[in-house]
Amino acid sequence: MFFFDSTYLLVLPALALALWAQWRVQSTYRRFAEVRAAAGMSGRDMARAIMVRNGITDVAVEETGGMLSDHYDPRAKTVRLSTDIYAGDSISSIAVAAHEVGHVLQHAQGYVPLGVRTAVAPVASLGSGLAFPLFFIGFLFRGGMSHFLMDLGIWFFSAAVLFQLVTLPVEFDASKRALAQLTESGSVAPEEVDGARKVLNAAALTYVAAAAMGALQLIRLVILRDSRR
Repeated sequence: MFFFDSTYLLVLPALALALWAQWRVQSTYRRFAEVRAAAGMSGRDMARAIMVRNGITDVAVEETGGMLSDHYDPRAKTVRLSTDIYAGDSISSIAVAAHEVGHVLQHAQGYVPLGVRTAVAPVASLGSGLAFPLFFIGFLFRGGMSHFLMDLGIWFFSAAVLFQLVTLPVEFDASKRALAQLTESGSVAPEEVDGARKVLNAAALTYVAAAAMGALQLIRLVILRDSRR
């Protein structure tokens, strides 16, 4: 039966990595969410301070719902911070806020991978929603359209995987910028630098896990398609 085929074994390592990464980011976030930063600034204030220091005055900072739903919207030129990050003054709060402003700095400086990710995002969103239904229909039903639908599903999913791969340098660079902004300005005390770095590194693991899962899923789809030829 398709849903229990042996190719699922391909994605098990990536699934294990994803689960571990999720646990790591949540446990690290909770740990440093309990440590108040010496600067006494909230995530909102830190985000604004970094932007002002870099001459950026046209980007808004807003509160949004959810946990760790923080993101920068380059089209709306708005940094959206989850409630705990927006109002919190912990090491976790200012590190996550600084990371999102790292994307603002990328946007302001024309960082190419961010532009590519923004351009690919609509196609990736459409592709992730259509890829598996198209592939499953082509796989389960034989006929003249079978291979076409499977190939179309693979192409759509490839766009989603490309988005995940392009996301990696974007996120790593944003964290690098965030840590530089926090340390060079003295926004974190020397003894807080390691904590901020751990929060940023833990968050990066989730993107690595997502990219690994996507790449292995793509390989799996190709193997399944070839098995029907």
